[in-house]
Amino acid sequence: MSLRKVVAAIALFLLMNAMGGGATTSQATRAIPWDCSDWQAFAHADRTTSILESLAENRGKTLYCGVDQSDTFTKSETWEAGKDRNERDDTVYFGERGQFRGFIAAQEGWLTEGESGVTGVSIDRIFEFPREERHRKKTVRRNIPAAADRVVNSPLGGTVSNSVFSGETAARQAAQARFTGYPPAFDWAELAHAEALAHCRSLGYTRAVKAVTIVPDPIVWGYTPNRDDDPGEWTFEAYQIRQWTATCQKTVRRARR
Repeated sequence: MSLRKVVAAIALFLLMNAMGGGATTSQATRAIPWDCSDWQAFAHADRTTSILESLAENRGKTLYCGVDQSDTFTKSETWEAGKDRNERDDTVYFGERGQFRGFIAAQEGWLTEGESGVTGVSIDRIFEFPREERHRKKTVRRNIPAAADRVVNSPLGGTVSNSVFSGETAARQAAQARFTGYPPAFDWAELAHAEALAHCRSLGYTRAVKAVTIVPDPIVWGYTPNRDDDPGEWTFEAYQIRQWTATCQKTVRRARR
C-alpha cells in the first residue's frame, strides 16, 4: 500500500471515529428544560412550610432550581421537610397552590447522598422533567336564592329639586316621581353581579354567574336622609331596592385514583 493510501485510510478512520464520538456525546447530553429565571421559593416565615409549599407548587422545578442550581434550599433540609409526606401513608401535603405527595426513590437517593433510596438513575427521574399531565378538575356550584338580606340598590333618582314639601309623605312621593320621570341609566344585572361576586368570594368561591334581580310587586323604595335643614320640611332622593339571586362557582382539583 502506498504512503498516500495509508494517510488517506488513517484520515478516514479518524473522521469516522470523530463523527461517531460526537453522535454519542450528543445523545448522552441532555439540556435541562427547567427555566429558573422566574422561579422563586414560596415566602413563609416557617422554613419547613416554605419548602413544602414550593414542592407542592412545582416539585421537580423546586428540586432543580431551588436545590441543585441555587442555595435556596439544601438537600438535607429539603429531604427532612418532605420525607414523611407519602401518599400511601395518607400524609399528603395539601398546599395553597398544589399538593406534595412525597419523593420518588430516585429523588430520595439524590437528596440523601445515597444513604437511602435508589442511586445511579437518570437525571430526568430525579428532577421530574416536564411531561404532559392529565388534570382532573371539577366545577363546584352553589345556588344562592333570593333573601331579604341580599339586596341591591339602584342609583338615586335624580338631582334634588329646589321644591320644599310641607309633609314627609308628600316629599317621598315627589322623590318617587322624580325617579320615574328621569330614570338614570343603569343595568340591574350588572349591579346584581357585583353584589353576588362579593358574596360568593366570602363563601370561598371564585365566580358568580347568572346573577339577576327579582322585580318586586309592588316596587320597593328607599330614600336618602332628609336633605332639608329647615324644621318641619323635607326633601328626599329615592332609589329602588331589589333582591338578587345567583350561582357561585369554583374549580377544584379532583383526587387522583
